[in-house]
Amino acid sequence: MGKRIGLVVNPTSGKNRGGALGIEVAQRLRAAGHEVLELSDETAAAARDRALGAIAQGIDVLAVAGGDGMVHLGVNLCADTKTPLAIIAAGTGNDIARGLGLPVHDPIAAADVVSTGMPRQIDAVRHINERGDVLWYAGVLGAGFDSLVNERANTWPWPKGRMRYNLAIARELPGFHAIPYAVTVDGVRHETAAMLVTVGNGPSYGGGMRVCPDALFDDGLLDVMILHEISTLEFVKVFPTVFKGAHISHPAVEVLRGREVTLEAEGIMAYADGERFAHLPLTLEVVPSALTVMAPAVPRG
Repeated sequence: MGKRIGLVVNPTSGKNRGGALGIEVAQRLRAAGHEVLELSDETAAAARDRALGAIAQGIDVLAVAGGDGMVHLGVNLCADTKTPLAIIAAGTGNDIARGLGLPVHDPIAAADVVSTGMPRQIDAVRHINERGDVLWYAGVLGAGFDSLVNERANTWPWPKGRMRYNLAIARELPGFHAIPYAVTVDGVRHETAAMLVTVGNGPSYGGGMRVCPDALFDDGLLDVMILHEISTLEFVKVFPTVFKGAHISHPAVEVLRGREVTLEAEGIMAYADGERFAHLPLTLEVVPSALTVMAPAVPRG
């Protein structure tokens, strides 16, 4: 039976092939008997408004095509609603799609999940800001050296992709010092100086950095990874091990788990799902089964 599907595409994803991929996905969905509503627009805000209208009027699935930024948009549209989210992973990182066992850089296979897959309920993380706005994320929030690097990298129009991030690391690292934090997990307050604090609903961010390798999307818990103060030289040694999750065994790494997390530090902008999220201090709450995603009927190996 055909579904009514809203489709939002980031035309700059996949090295500016997002627009073409969107056409390919729409054609595949229509060939499978679905009705496709094109909801993309010139700006993310305009696309968000169109998608909100479509969800309010009633669609069976919201599909987003792009990287983790588009997934982040989809999460904020679909969380705490009955509308399932379909992810067409075509960006640089694709951490959420990969963590959920979805096809990556294969738009046809990803589109087919809408037809042949099954709805899967996962947790999402909620933050209510000082204006009362509700913000969500599904993957990992970073609030330390990583977010400072993102802030620097986002001021540069060039280069694109991972190279810009690597250059920002090289610029940020020499003057970086441990940041004083207060981290409160389920009411227990921890004060420390740390290089990095992440709060994971999923295991990875930044294109495969497994900062919270044991985090699960559906366990009702947040994994808080704290890399306590170490020397710059030791930090350089530890940082690459994050791609395998091996940093967890380092004596300066502490992992806490809980349902509600408050982070306090001066001058830190937190990033979630790779997107600018909110300034610290902030409070995060995991909401079990808040989000429905379309997942393969048979998990990918």
